[in-house]
Amino acid sequence: MRKAAQWVRSLVFIGQMYLAMLVVAVVFLPYAIWRRDGALRAMHVYCRYVRWSAAVIAGLHAEVRGTVPDGPVLIAAKHQSFFDIILIFGALPRPRFIMKKQLVYAPILGWYALRVGCVPVDRGKRGQAIKAMVARVKSGAEAPGQLIIYPQGTRVAPGVQKPYKVGAAVLYDELGQDCVPVATNVGVFWPRHSLFRKPGIAVVEFLEPIPAGSPPRTFLAQLEPLIEERSEALRQEALAQLSG
Repeated sequence: MRKAAQWVRSLVFIGQMYLAMLVVAVVFLPYAIWRRDGALRAMHVYCRYVRWSAAVIAGLHAEVRGTVPDGPVLIAAKHQSFFDIILIFGALPRPRFIMKKQLVYAPILGWYALRVGCVPVDRGKRGQAIKAMVARVKSGAEAPGQLIIYPQGTRVAPGVQKPYKVGAAVLYDELGQDCVPVATNVGVFWPRHSLFRKPGIAVVEFLEPIPAGSPPRTFLAQLEPLIEERSEALRQEALAQLSG
């Protein structure tokens, strides 16, 4: 009975979440067309709303830990579900994602993502994608801020191993910026292939920065264990919540 009720809450939450996306997009559209900051404001409002409604409707609370950077840095984050996008974007002052090219064509989301300076890349053409990604970022055509990349290139379920790709190391080397790793356990509560939302406290944690200047291979050798070990610790924390 309790699980059935949680299914109802999950479905209600998901339905109103997408409806809210449409409402926020329409309300902020004139401001977003006029100024890029208007699009950023709209997306921050939406992220806060999703976080609030997840807690109220589905019992899924969120916690952002660590020191959130406010200057230009590279963010290398664990990606488990749409919820970590919401939490990371909502926490940062001027975020922009490295995103797959297909999202450009997504209704509403694609236009707003481009408007705030997200960088689309074709993941099917790896070498060309990396070169294009670096060129777009370094050209100054994109807005300054916190550039977010998912080093594994896609969503990965909690506890699943998947190698880190070279794109994050290339950006780190070319940009000459510190990199802030981000760990998470949100996939325990918001699974990538399920509509069911588990109640609890999902965590996104900003870890200590990796200073600029290390060789790319050294950087990747530091980055992967930092994110993976902390994400695993957060996964165990989440499982303890659910079992308690």
